[in-house]
Amino acid sequence: MDRFDLVKESFEKKSVPAEIPAGKTSEYFGELVFDRKKMCKYLDAGSLHALLDCIEGGHALDRKTADGVARGMKEWAMEHGVTHVTHWFQPLTEGTAEKHDSLIDYDGKGGVIETFDGKMLAQQEPDASSFPSGGIRATFEARGYTAWDPTSPVFILDDTLCIPTVFISYTGEALDYKTPLKKALKAVSDAAVPICKFFDPGVTKVFSYLGWEQEYFLVDESLYSARTDLMITGRTLFGHNSSKNQQLDDHYFGSIPPRVAAFMRDLEVAGHRLGIPLKTRHNEVAPNQFELAPIYGETNLANDQNQIVMNLMGRIARKHGFVVLLHEKPFDGVNGSGKHNNWSLGTDKGAQLLAPGKDAKGNLQFITFFVNVLAAVQKHNGLLKASIASATNAHRLGANEAPPAIVSAFLGRTMTEVLHKLLEVPSDTPIEIAGKKSKSVGLVEIPEVFVDNTDRNRTSPFAFTGNRFEFRAVGSCANCAGAMTTLNAAVAEQLIAFKADVDAELAKGKKTNVAIMDALKPIIKSVLGTVCFDGNGYTEEWKREAERRGLDVETNVPKMFCEFTKPAAVEMFTKTGVYTEKELQARNDVKWETYIKKVQIESRVMVRMALNHIIPAALEYKSKLLKEVALAKEVYGNLDNCGTELVLLENISRHVDEVRARAEAMREARKAANLIGNDYERALAYHEIAESFPALRRPIDKLEEVVDNKMWPLPKYRELLFIN
Repeated sequence: MDRFDLVKESFEKKSVPAEIPAGKTSEYFGELVFDRKKMCKYLDAGSLHALLDCIEGGHALDRKTADGVARGMKEWAMEHGVTHVTHWFQPLTEGTAEKHDSLIDYDGKGGVIETFDGKMLAQQEPDASSFPSGGIRATFEARGYTAWDPTSPVFILDDTLCIPTVFISYTGEALDYKTPLKKALKAVSDAAVPICKFFDPGVTKVFSYLGWEQEYFLVDESLYSARTDLMITGRTLFGHNSSKNQQLDDHYFGSIPPRVAAFMRDLEVAGHRLGIPLKTRHNEVAPNQFELAPIYGETNLANDQNQIVMNLMGRIARKHGFVVLLHEKPFDGVNGSGKHNNWSLGTDKGAQLLAPGKDAKGNLQFITFFVNVLAAVQKHNGLLKASIASATNAHRLGANEAPPAIVSAFLGRTMTEVLHKLLEVPSDTPIEIAGKKSKSVGLVEIPEVFVDNTDRNRTSPFAFTGNRFEFRAVGSCANCAGAMTTLNAAVAEQLIAFKADVDAELAKGKKTNVAIMDALKPIIKSVLGTVCFDGNGYTEEWKREAERRGLDVETNVPKMFCEFTKPAAVEMFTKTGVYTEKELQARNDVKWETYIKKVQIESRVMVRMALNHIIPAALEYKSKLLKEVALAKEVYGNLDNCGTELVLLENISRHVDEVRARAEAMREARKAANLIGNDYERALAYHEIAESFPALRRPIDKLEEVVDNKMWPLPKYRELLFIN
């Protein structure tokens, strides 16, 4: 089947009806999750109270309680046809992992019996040396453990009971994303609570919230299978831009194609049954690009749910004849895909710490946390960029409305003016909501309608959007935990330092509100002059200005990763208890190794496709042209009528020679890089190889324009992006 048959097949595909369950969403929401309602039904009183105490108070479960919880889970699971159980964890592969064990065991009578106890629930032992560990585990030192995370609900997927777990090595180091995330969430709570007590002495816990927006592309499965680069790397390494792509802005928020709508509906139903509150769906800017987003949730749970959704997307898309592309830049020349992480903090008393309050005290609390978040971003802007850096996200940052590789914060005019005014007024000036009280000289006003009083800046990596910050630089295929761990840990460190500053001001006999403002003012002045920027992040002027301000402007991904082992980062992570220095070094080794392998794979695919697909197709067309020229000379005795053919022949020969030369040069560069023993140095060498990709791509894309359309071996952009 050639390319044209595949394209025809894709156009002829009919929409598969969505599997819409009977009843309202609220009636089946969470039916496959062992949530509070199920706990109350299936657990005895002692097990229930102990489990809730564990979830809410952080107390450990004893074996007897774990056995009681397991009995209830087993009863519930078997009512849903469950036959297997797995510890579901998130190793350093940016995916999830699971090993399924049957529930059966010998019954002592020659048969089997279904069994599930507290030991199976609480702990398993996967081979730690088979996952990336950065040298923490060697091949001959394989032991590692997964341990149940009771704060993330157990769920059912197909016939398997899935238990969310952490993953640690035999020697105690974290080998996953969840463990350090949970430590960072505890750190930010521990650091924030003492400051919250200035405003509400009853606060005992602070929660970190995450609302992720998942962007993705859909391509027809048959066309996907005809592109080696898409199948192996997740992106198109070659391809000339379509005459029409996103320039008319007609896809964004447009009518959702029926096949896509059916896929989205099935995905939503599957998510709702798993307790994932998927709420938003729409067309994104680029053709065949879409987005989904849930209701805000607690960060640990929200991150787990994102991982579940990413898995569901791939499974459900196939039922509708699609393949989901989560690569950050699958198509050149159109928008790439991000995963915007909307982040905020809230107390166990219901206060939202990044939203304006109802009175002067509430607004001072808001300003306190708002400014300290900016201070954390200022101090660790390079580290935050490193937390979202990858070989794949590097293609997206700074292109087609994605934020640049400089972490700055967008505040909007209103909040910028508020901060400037706070520097001008006495520290005891009340911060009031406009309209609540009469105006007075020196009043610092925050408009009553605040949420919509900031614009949106698509070029800002870290934007304030009214009651939260939106970390826009996170990549589509990334695990949110990487960015969220770093952000929460950085904020925790800043809050600890701020509390010490306030205590020093209080020791001078100042009132609490004055002490807080006196501690805030130097920070406000500093962040306004460094990390706060509301302009166009794409301009060369901003890049120069950012460097002058001391912001990190590095664009080399392997060098970005060095931020994790710099003294300031090591001090921050160790002080907050999130990572040990050994874990940081190990994770950098994993990052460099992953970067090398991804670029290496792409380079291999580029060279092989260039030599095995592109050049043969071009030479076949060249041969056809030569036959035409030879026939013309035979008939007419000259080449006067072959001007077009001769120009085409010259262009094809020039482009083919360039493709061959650049492909061979890339292969030699890869061989040289592979001889480098140090992972960091080898990653730097592979960065140079990645930088040479466009040079090989250019002549191939030129050939696509001149080679006979019928002879071109790969589905083109116009076919991949306009099939629904």
